[in-house]
Amino acid sequence: MGNPSRAREGGISLRADRQIVDLLGIGFGPSNVAVAIAAVEHNEAGTEPLISAEFVEQKPAFGWHHGMLIDGTTLQVSFLKDLATLRNPTSRFGFLSYLHAKDRLIDFINHKCLYPSRIEFNDYLSWCASQIDDLVHYGRRAISARPVSVDGFVTHYEVTDRGTHNGSLTMRLARNLVVGPGLSPRMPAGLSQSRRVWHSHFLLDRLETLDVAQPRRFVVLGAGQSAAEVAEHLHSRYPTAEVFAVFSRFGYSQSDDSPYANRIFDPQTVDVFYSSPEDVKVALMRYHGNTNYSVVDVDLIEELYRRAYQERIRGPERLRLFNVSELADVRERTDGIQVVIRHLHSGELSTLDADALVCATGYRPTDPRSLLGEVGPLLLDDAQGRLRLERDYRVATAPEVLAGVYLCGGTEHTHGITSSLLSVAAVRAGEILRSVIERAEHCAVPRSYATT
Repeated sequence: MGNPSRAREGGISLRADRQIVDLLGIGFGPSNVAVAIAAVEHNEAGTEPLISAEFVEQKPAFGWHHGMLIDGTTLQVSFLKDLATLRNPTSRFGFLSYLHAKDRLIDFINHKCLYPSRIEFNDYLSWCASQIDDLVHYGRRAISARPVSVDGFVTHYEVTDRGTHNGSLTMRLARNLVVGPGLSPRMPAGLSQSRRVWHSHFLLDRLETLDVAQPRRFVVLGAGQSAAEVAEHLHSRYPTAEVFAVFSRFGYSQSDDSPYANRIFDPQTVDVFYSSPEDVKVALMRYHGNTNYSVVDVDLIEELYRRAYQERIRGPERLRLFNVSELADVRERTDGIQVVIRHLHSGELSTLDADALVCATGYRPTDPRSLLGEVGPLLLDDAQGRLRLERDYRVATAPEVLAGVYLCGGTEHTHGITSSLLSVAAVRAGEILRSVIERAEHCAVPRSYATT
């Protein structure tokens, strides 16, 4: 595994030996880092066949939710659900190995904590990525993919990526694509980001560029964990500013992290979900949505309530809640914005002058087909127009398509609530790698570039 040599051909950089790698990962977020780790450990064990892999990532370096790495925020899953441990408890890429390498293992044990800070876990993820950075090409965005046929069978893909800095093009050849489509920040309908209107995903970066020395008022839209964290952070960071939390619910709803409910995140639960009829899948998502969606940790709810209550006693009341309300309009001004709120129970409108509006309004999945160009039409849909997936995360195709397309994300409709979460990243990576190996053993896929 590693980066092969290159030559120039027709303005596009090509491998000099026309090598086809077994795995080409599009994106290098935590899910594909886990896939890379699984491949590295497979090769280090000396197990045949050895697997060649590489990844392309449009960011200039590894990054994980940098805009929401707020001091004091913690991971919402156990540290044992890292990128390797549930697949290989002795992995050198596990969180405990990271702590040992950083000389913090004893300190972490004495901390008596299952949920490390988000800042520490980001450091762990970056530590993992740095150990395998010879497999990833940063600053490169996949722009097209084309199936290659030999004797009537699609045996591999040609993927072209463009350098985000210099615009250079490189073509890579792969028997399997592992796509980490990721999530895109979702803004309210009709509203775009601007100098004073942001999605929470970019919070810390935008606060650094806010051209107001002492902000007077922030408006935070949303009722989930991110919205509550943003409200708490702004209230603490700017001790003279008002923070208005706006949401359609009556109050923040508590997340259900009880032991039995948490089993919805177990790797074994993926089998149950995948094999269930469609109506059961829908019911399971409805029953257990409160483990992950639009809910807040109870400790944070209680802290926000405590602050609001204390301010009612001593004043001034800086933390304000507009519940049962929705965003009606936003008007940009030279010195700020006007945010118009509609109170749903009465229909009345309130206008707030503010320095910024932060929309903690969630994320939408990226359609993998938008990343795959000419490969997209090979992928089969279900009756509702969603991609059909096998249990091993391979997108269903016609029998003559021997080359695989695997998804790390965008699989909630088939594999359940863990699709975009860390909970099964390690196990999923092992399942994808095992599928690639088994299919290679049973499919007549050429080991070198075929020419006619």
